[in-house]
Amino acid sequence: MTDFGPLLANPVSLLLGASAQFGVFVAMVVAKMLQFSIGQAGAIGIIGGADGPTAIYTATKLAPELLGPIAVAAYTYMSLVPLIQPPIMRLLSTHEMRSTVMEQLRPVGKLERILFPIVTTFVIAILLPPVGPLVGMLMLGNLLRESGVVERLSNTAANELINICTLFLAVAVGASMNATSFLNLKTLYIIGLGVIAFGFSTAGGMLLGDLMWVLSGHKINPLIGSAGVSAVPMAARVSQKVGQKDNPANFLLMHAMGPNVAGVIGTAVAAGIMISLLGH
Repeated sequence: MTDFGPLLANPVSLLLGASAQFGVFVAMVVAKMLQFSIGQAGAIGIIGGADGPTAIYTATKLAPELLGPIAVAAYTYMSLVPLIQPPIMRLLSTHEMRSTVMEQLRPVGKLERILFPIVTTFVIAILLPPVGPLVGMLMLGNLLRESGVVERLSNTAANELINICTLFLAVAVGASMNATSFLNLKTLYIIGLGVIAFGFSTAGGMLLGDLMWVLSGHKINPLIGSAGVSAVPMAARVSQKVGQKDNPANFLLMHAMGPNVAGVIGTAVAAGIMISLLGH
């Protein structure tokens, strides 16, 4: 049921969402150095995308034996975004950068909103078939929301259906967390790698945001780059909160939602690449 309007209004957000996947690959390399298999390393790296469903989906494909620890790490750090991100955001930006006020986003037409999920699903399903179901379900929810002609289905998907799915998902993942697979040193490594993944993902988005601030003539606030991680809408709210501390007149929430939802797509694409290349 994601709103892709801010992304469509500012397509450059796609680049910020892509750059925030940096932590995925850093964590993957570090995991491989810690003697995890290449498939396990890929599944662990996806934690940096801050997208719980994608992390679980990737783990079931590449490292089902690590499903429990990966799910716990992914959702734990998603909830800790307001604590992890602000210090990194302040470290990689100046007061002048954080005070930048961005222009209001243009209105997005209904045709754009309806075509986007259809075209995105078509393109990604052709280029990365393994991640087709994941992206397809994301875009189906968006299409139900934007079409405006299936209100009953849209309301059900946004409320009862997602609650039922969440319940079953939590029970199923919890059932896989027996003592043998969870209470060991690898779990501690995965928890630690999650911090690395989140940190570098935030840094990747911020560094590209800094570059865009320079290239745009100080018109793009680099704080929205940190929202490139997929924790929707929490990461966008963090961008808004940090920006307002430096400039109370700054309203970055909708600008940050562009990279935020772009990060969801970026994480799914990264997962598709890993599943295609590393899957057995």
